[in-house]
Amino acid sequence: MPVAETTSPKPAGEPVTTLKRGLAVLGALAAAPSARMRRGDLVRATGLARATLDRVTRTLVRLGYLRAEENEVVLAPRLLELGNAYLAADPVSHAAAAPARALADALDESVSVCVPDGDGVRFVLQCPRRRAMAVTFHVGDVLPAERCAPGAIFAADWDEDTWRIWRERVKEAEDSRAWAAYPALPAAPPQTAEEAARELPDRIARTAGSGLAVDDQLVESGLVAVAVPVRGRDGRSPCAVSVVSHTSRHTADSLTGYALDRLRACADTVGRALAEDGRTHERPVPDPARSDALRRAKEELGADFLQSLARGLEVLACLRAPAGLTLSEAADATGLARATVRRSLLALIRLGYVAESDGRRFSPLPRVLELGYVPLSRLTFEQIARPHLADLVERVHDSASVSVLDGEHIRYVARVATTRIIGVDLGVGTRLPAAPTSMGRVLLAEDPPPELSAHLAEVRRRGYALTDQELEEGLRSIAVPVRDRDGRVAAAMNVAAHAAHRSLDSLREEVLPELRETARRIEADLAAASERNPNARPR
Repeated sequence: MPVAETTSPKPAGEPVTTLKRGLAVLGALAAAPSARMRRGDLVRATGLARATLDRVTRTLVRLGYLRAEENEVVLAPRLLELGNAYLAADPVSHAAAAPARALADALDESVSVCVPDGDGVRFVLQCPRRRAMAVTFHVGDVLPAERCAPGAIFAADWDEDTWRIWRERVKEAEDSRAWAAYPALPAAPPQTAEEAARELPDRIARTAGSGLAVDDQLVESGLVAVAVPVRGRDGRSPCAVSVVSHTSRHTADSLTGYALDRLRACADTVGRALAEDGRTHERPVPDPARSDALRRAKEELGADFLQSLARGLEVLACLRAPAGLTLSEAADATGLARATVRRSLLALIRLGYVAESDGRRFSPLPRVLELGYVPLSRLTFEQIARPHLADLVERVHDSASVSVLDGEHIRYVARVATTRIIGVDLGVGTRLPAAPTSMGRVLLAEDPPPELSAHLAEVRRRGYALTDQELEEGLRSIAVPVRDRDGRVAAAMNVAAHAAHRSLDSLREEVLPELRETARRIEADLAAASERNPNARPR
C-alpha cells in the first residue's frame, strides 16, 4: 500500500513516519518478483517522493538490509534477522515443531501450522513432503482468510475492527491489484473474490459445529486441506494445524476421514505444549559491534542517515525472547536510551509489528514475516556470497572465490572472475589439493592434521594464508576464513592474481583489508540466513 506523505510532522510522530516509510519500502520489495525493483517503480509502489525514497534506501543499504545494484534496489539476506526475531519469540512455531513433523511422517502428507494475522492467515511452520505434485507454500506466506481452511477458524474470533478491515478489503478485491498483498495466491484462483467472501460466514458456522475446517480447492485447483484449531486458555485459537494434499491422492472428504483423528491429537499436543511453554527467558546481551556500526553509519551518511528508521529496526530485531522483552531489557540489548527505545516500540505497535502484553513486555507480531522472509529464507550460499564477491572484484580488480574442505581437497562453492586476458580460470565445483592453496591452508588450520600443524599454526594466528606460485607458476593468492553464526570456520575466501599484476606486499597491504571486510559482510548475511535454513550454509 502507498505510504501517505506528511508535512511538518510533530517530533512525537517522527519515528512513526520514518519507520512507516522504511517498512513500506521493505514490504514493496518483498512482494516484487526476485525481491528487487527499479527505483522509479519503487517510488510508484510506495508513494514516496524520490528524495525521500533515496534517503530511506541509503539508510537500509548502510544497515545491510538492502543492496543497491545500478538503478535497482534488492533485498539483502541480513534482513532475515527481523523474521528470525519473530520466529525465535513465537511460542507456536516452537511448540508445534515436533508434533507437526511427527504428524507429517505418520500421514505421509504435508502439514502446515499457521497463526491469525489481521484478516489473513500466516504460515509459521511447514512440514512438506517431496512429490511431483507438492504444496509450495512457505513459512511467512499469507493467505486471505476466505481462501483457506484455517481462515474460518480464526474468523470466529474476529472483533468488529477486523471484520470492518475484511469487508473493506473484499470490496476492493474487484481490483486485481488488491491481491498484490498476497503473493502466494495463484494468478487465477478457482473462485472469484466475491464468491469466496460470500461463503465465509457459512464456513465459519460449519466449523463452529464440527470443530474442523475444510479447504476443497479454495486457494488453488487440486489442493485440498483439513484444519483443526489449537485452543488457548481463553478459548480463542492462537494457531491451527492443517493437513494438505492433492486431488491426485485425496478428495476433501477422504483426506478428512484419513487424517482427522491424528490431526486432532496433534492439535491437542500443541495446545498442551503452548500451555506449558517452559523456555527460559534470558536477559539479552548487548552487542557493542552493532552499536558501533550504527554510530559509524551516522557519521558516514550524515543527514542522509535516517536514525529513527535505524533505531526502530534495531529495536525490532532485538525482540527475540519467548516471553517478550521489557523496555529496560530492550534498551540493554540495543544500547539505546530507554526514551529512544520507548518511542520506537510505540511506533512499531502503532504500525502493527509489535504487541505489548501484561503492560510491560513487548513481542514481535506475525506481520514481521512480510518483510522479505519468504524470498530470502530460501537462498543458497552461492546466492548469498556472490554479490559480495562481485563487489570485492570491482574494488580489487582480481578474481575472488569461496571454497569448502572436501577431504584432502578444496571445492569451489562460489566465484566471481575478473575480466583480463591473463586470468585465473576456475569454476564452481572445481576441486584442488588443499595443502598448496591459500584457501586450503585457512580451512586446514581450523583442525590441522599432525603433519601440518606447526606450519598451519601461523596461519591460524594471523587469520590469513598467502601462497606464492605454489599451486601453479605465476599464481599468487591470499585467503581468509568465513565463519558461521557459531564462530566456526565454515569456508574460506580468497583473491587470486597473476604474479605479473600483484606483488606479495600488494596482496597483504591492499587486498587483505578488502578481503576481510567482505568476509565480515558475508558472515553477517550467513548468520541471518542460516539460522533456520540449513541450505544457506556453504557445502
